[in-house]
Amino acid sequence: MNNFWIILFHTYINKLKTKSFIITTLLTVLIVLALTNLTNIIAIFDKSGGKENVAVLDETSQLYEPFKKQVSTINKDIKLTLFKGSETEAEEAVEKGNYQGMIQLGLNKENLPLATYKARSIADSSLFTDLQTSLQQLKTMLAASQIHLSPVQLEKLYEPVSFTKIALEKNAKTEEELNQARGIVYVLLFIIYFSVIMYANMIAMEVATEKSSRVMEILISSVSPIKQMFAKIIGIGLLSLTQLAVFLSVGYFSFKQNMESLKEGFLGVYGFGDIPLGTIIYAVIFFILGYFLYATLAAFLGSLVSRIEDVQQMITPMTLLVVAGFMIAMFGLGKPDAPFITVTSFIPFFTPMIMFLRVGMLTIPVWQAVAGIAVLVATIAFLAIFGARVYRGGVLMYGQSNSFKDIKRALQLTKNK
Repeated sequence: MNNFWIILFHTYINKLKTKSFIITTLLTVLIVLALTNLTNIIAIFDKSGGKENVAVLDETSQLYEPFKKQVSTINKDIKLTLFKGSETEAEEAVEKGNYQGMIQLGLNKENLPLATYKARSIADSSLFTDLQTSLQQLKTMLAASQIHLSPVQLEKLYEPVSFTKIALEKNAKTEEELNQARGIVYVLLFIIYFSVIMYANMIAMEVATEKSSRVMEILISSVSPIKQMFAKIIGIGLLSLTQLAVFLSVGYFSFKQNMESLKEGFLGVYGFGDIPLGTIIYAVIFFILGYFLYATLAAFLGSLVSRIEDVQQMITPMTLLVVAGFMIAMFGLGKPDAPFITVTSFIPFFTPMIMFLRVGMLTIPVWQAVAGIAVLVATIAFLAIFGARVYRGGVLMYGQSNSFKDIKRALQLTKNK
């Protein structure tokens, strides 16, 4: 058992000290800090203080004020300025960067508003949409006055329709709870997805590297291949937890420092202020089980190759399984109760992400979550037993890899030992 711990900590410490691990960790920490300080970063580069300045040429001398009032209702960050010069002068002011754009107001034959919007680039569709919506409302108001609608009738015309959503299922989540769940599930799905791909690949590369340097021949004379495999899996697992602990700690403290500025953005939409404890527990469970599932698979696939160059080719099908599960989960964020999502949540290689999605988004029976966990545990146990046999023979195989045909050769070598 001492040899097991020696390999485990040797794997952990060696990977912890590598330049690639340190650089990746630092870069990811910088990305986390950038995301949590995004509002402050934008404010540094935004010379207008978040305001979008638009010049208005009013050919009618009567549309500017009511148009300005409608725009302020739609978006308070749009600042309109009545331009006194000519159209050419307004265009030059826009080209110099004094304004984001210019809008020319006029009347058609029916005395209803029309407009032409000009800017250096029309890529900012949100500004154009807000201006168009404001002008549309002004047109509706003027058209209503032409047909002599009273203020009461006009108010009825603008009154929004009453549309209420009620869930008939017992203990179903409210709209607010669904938005909150969607946000946390979205973030945690990304964590599970990238962690599984990155650390499973790391295990396969570790095994292939040792084989290519013939270190494996020395190791198998003193430690059983099964101990080697699980020592590496747990060692890389500890490494992943260390890295995630750094990311989450930096993210948490930076998040707390910028709580106020984030309330109007992503935080305000998805409501991360009160994450249910059950969601966090399920996230940890499915993350750990998902890691062991793909790590076991990666370990014995890595044992089948003799050259580092062959690792990616061998583990590509495994990577595609992870990508497929992630894409299904992204679809499920919009429709978590779809039959397709329910069925795929019980397929072992998709369960870590899709069952977690259902648990976070829906109020499902406890037995379904437990069944998903049981399916994962059973699959991990099967892969561990089968993978250990393949690993035991695979570490003795050298030469060019013949893809999955090598599994049969590895099993034959195991029987002959």
